[in-house]
Amino acid sequence: MAIDQDHKRFRDIVRGKIRENFKKYITKGEMVGKRENEYVKIPVPQIELPKFRYGPKSQGGQGQGEGEGGEGEAGQGEGQPNQAGNQGGEHSVEVDITFDELAEILGQELALPSIEPKGHKALENQKYKLKGMTDVGPANLRNFKASYKEALKRYIASGHYDPEETIIVPIKKDLRFRSFKPARIPQSNAVVIYIMDVSGSMGGEQKEIVRLQSFWIHTWLKHHYKGLQTRFIIHDANAKEVDEDTFFRTSEAGGTLISSAYQLLNKIIEEEYPIDDWNIYPFHFSDGDNWSAEDTKYCMRLLKDKILPKVNMFGYGQVESKYGSGQFLKDLLKELPNDEKLITSRIPNREKIPDSIRDFLGKGN
Repeated sequence: MAIDQDHKRFRDIVRGKIRENFKKYITKGEMVGKRENEYVKIPVPQIELPKFRYGPKSQGGQGQGEGEGGEGEAGQGEGQPNQAGNQGGEHSVEVDITFDELAEILGQELALPSIEPKGHKALENQKYKLKGMTDVGPANLRNFKASYKEALKRYIASGHYDPEETIIVPIKKDLRFRSFKPARIPQSNAVVIYIMDVSGSMGGEQKEIVRLQSFWIHTWLKHHYKGLQTRFIIHDANAKEVDEDTFFRTSEAGGTLISSAYQLLNKIIEEEYPIDDWNIYPFHFSDGDNWSAEDTKYCMRLLKDKILPKVNMFGYGQVESKYGSGQFLKDLLKELPNDEKLITSRIPNREKIPDSIRDFLGKGN
């Protein structure tokens, strides 16, 4: 029990440190590349460890007294101490934290509402939960209070119980253990589809902003949809589906034809994600340049007639670039001003990533 309490206290300290430095984690991406299955490694600075404190010398006790002065450590002599530095360095330790814990902190810090799937088929998953007691089990699931109660009942029933003198010692048949029981957990299918403009006007800083924001969007959606699927589309004048590593590393130098990405997005949804069974979240990141006004009009038709009716929401994030015009965001707001499924966000720099995450996820769609 003491170990459990210490572990919980340590986790609380870690969560507190993460909250203190939360903006840094969002904008610097120190843990984005340190993911392992359901965990992410976070460098947490300056965790205070327990220390012994010694009382004043005037207090008596074993091992105290006047005694004789001891000799210095070998090699110390009377010379000067090591002069390598006069100030302590800042230390950090990498701590594993689950995506669920990270998502809870994200939701609390940005005041994000929980997502409730709308109009989609609910599936069920079987999970095991600690529920009830049994008289057999491993030592780590032993329940002290329940075991003590069984021993107390046995002492009372035997007539040997004396509240003034009796020491209650549980025996094997008194022991009680927490038990696992299967539980049916409602679950919904969901897919998030990231689309990024990789034309010549999208530089390395713009792509890093997309990488950081995608990580936090994924963390939040994964918290609400277990088994979340992820797809990636890149485009310049042409669009293609790629894996995650290619998505963030590709550098192109061509022009921009946004409709090519929207056509591929619509094809993937129609062929693989029936809207009655799936919650669908596309996010498109671009600097706002497009090949022509005619292609922009085609994009608006694709969104209005094909894509928006099928998705939970469509997020468009415009990452500012000195080479990009930013016109596409203006066109979206002009042509589709009242569609609740379309959510847009301007991302001028890394410092605005938390605001942009709130723009996309703040409605709980």
